[in-house]
Amino acid sequence: METREFIKVPKERVAVIIGSNGQVKSMIERETKTRLDINSEDGSIVITPTEETDDPLAVWKARDIVRAIGRGFSPTRALRLLDEGELLEIVDLTLFTNKSKNSLTRIKGRIIGAGGKTRKIIEEISGANISVYGHTVAIIGNVEQGRMAKEAIMMLIKGAPHSTVYSVLQKRKRAQKRKWTSWKTLGENQIGS
Repeated sequence: METREFIKVPKERVAVIIGSNGQVKSMIERETKTRLDINSEDGSIVITPTEETDDPLAVWKARDIVRAIGRGFSPTRALRLLDEGELLEIVDLTLFTNKSKNSLTRIKGRIIGAGGKTRKIIEEISGANISVYGHTVAIIGNVEQGRMAKEAIMMLIKGAPHSTVYSVLQKRKRAQKRKWTSWKTLGENQIGS
């Protein structure tokens, strides 16, 4: 049985998914060995495997790449999802607002920061990529990077001061580095014995 995925993206993002002369669409199809049937009128996309599809997760990878572009990522950043262990998580900000446009705008502003500073700091410290688009925040990264970025975003949504969020991120980064160093040392000791 053929695995298919059906998704909808914002109509204004369809052109980005297709790309100039269809280049982005072709690249996604080539890299995942899938076929994308795009309806430019309503933003619906059907993703199906092809005869060349050899990865059982290819359709899902293509779906996540398309979803990432649909949520505001550039195609280059979205293609990061081809790498093993890279995941896409989308946080719906309307779940944390009182449904008012002002509340949503305030939360998005806190996550982006003045001139994009906060988003950039979260990306630099966590290693994840973040896109704030429409009523969502999308995160691309491995499990640990995604966890760090999401924790920072949730703190900002709940009203934590930016300085506190940066401090928590720095602590998590140091703890992660210590954990990696001790695993590396353990491995070297076992190899040396």
